[in-house]
Amino acid sequence: MSGNTIFSGSSRYANDFQQIIERAVAIASLPLSQLNKQKEAMTAQSTALSDLDTKFSALQTALDNLQKATGGSSLSAALSDSTVARATLSAGALEGVYSLNVITLGAQTSTLSSASLPKVSDPATGNISAAASFTLSVGGTNYTITPSANSLSQLVQAINASPADVRATLINLGTSAAPDYRLSIQSSKLGNISIQLNDGAANLLDVLSTGSPATYQINGQPTTPISSDSRTVTISPGLSVDLLKAGTTDITVSRTPGSIRDSITALVTAFNAAVDEVDKHRGQSKGALAGHSLIFSLGASLRQIGGYSGGSGSLKDLTALGLTFNKQGKLVFDPGALDGAAASDFDSLLSFLGSTTTSGFLKSASTSLNNLEDSTSGILQTAISSLKKEILDQDKRIGDNQSRISLMRETLTARIAAADALIASLEQNVILFNGLFEAQRQK
Repeated sequence: MSGNTIFSGSSRYANDFQQIIERAVAIASLPLSQLNKQKEAMTAQSTALSDLDTKFSALQTALDNLQKATGGSSLSAALSDSTVARATLSAGALEGVYSLNVITLGAQTSTLSSASLPKVSDPATGNISAAASFTLSVGGTNYTITPSANSLSQLVQAINASPADVRATLINLGTSAAPDYRLSIQSSKLGNISIQLNDGAANLLDVLSTGSPATYQINGQPTTPISSDSRTVTISPGLSVDLLKAGTTDITVSRTPGSIRDSITALVTAFNAAVDEVDKHRGQSKGALAGHSLIFSLGASLRQIGGYSGGSGSLKDLTALGLTFNKQGKLVFDPGALDGAAASDFDSLLSFLGSTTTSGFLKSASTSLNNLEDSTSGILQTAISSLKKEILDQDKRIGDNQSRISLMRETLTARIAAADALIASLEQNVILFNGLFEAQRQK
């Protein structure tokens, strides 16, 4: 019999017996109702903890991004004419002004299969030669090219798969109705680089244009311009440029707080989102975690992060970077103050921020967040893990109670059914005897 067994009696007391069963089950279910209410409260707390974890994890990510911004990315490159070149900074870049004079952009050597070769209308099946193997010569170095099939398409793939510094492609010099596919091979590097493809009987390529190197000067030097086989050149440690056109441009590499400013803006946004999430469980909000000691700890951590002080000179606390609290306990950021601090003493700014592992604001804030988010000892993560276990234990208690109530209902129903059947039998006997007595009386 299931826990939903419904008593169906045949005596005149059947309805009374059903009420007895329902009342007994209702009384036995009171603890189960309490357990379910407790489970609902735990589930709401679990959702609230998850939301808090999301906000504080985002705050930790914003802090890590600020750490990255204090590195080499604090350098930026500005060009007086960005149409002449494009600058890229990397580790080791130095502050300074570099005058770049792009004299020529250079060109690659370009070749095309000869018009006297067999005409190819379908490169998947046709080829410019019946040879199974070819010799590709690039700058005096020979490479053996062996296509997987005798077709122009496979020849192109084999050339591009080789270590030769060239790129091969197909171009159609005919019409759509009457195609004439040719093999085009171009040097990867700039300069007068000899390119030839031989099938063992003859050379197959004609030179379309002879390449030349790119030439440029830095700060007017050297007198004989520098030659390059690439349009991407390194002009200083950590500073490379892409040459875009002939002309001159000044490249100014300087330290700016741009990336730091953006990272602090993101940090403030994440901080205020965490404040809002914590405030849901304070005062009249009466969130699922209202009155929980964890809310106090989270609030204390936020105050510690936002109230950091420990610098020296003009940079003693976060207000020197334009960070202040409003009446709602949220951070407000004035980028102008940060720019002023950077312009005044960039090294002091970096020292004040420090790093997440050594010192400064970043170390202090990182320690506070690790105390919350550490996977093994963080109080927020510990609370989440503990509540998950409590919910599992509660589910077991609820299941045990449901089984006990179902068993009780089944047992009680079976006993009352037996009693009802007995009463029904007696009632039938009474009717029978009354009928007999009535029949004797009427004789």
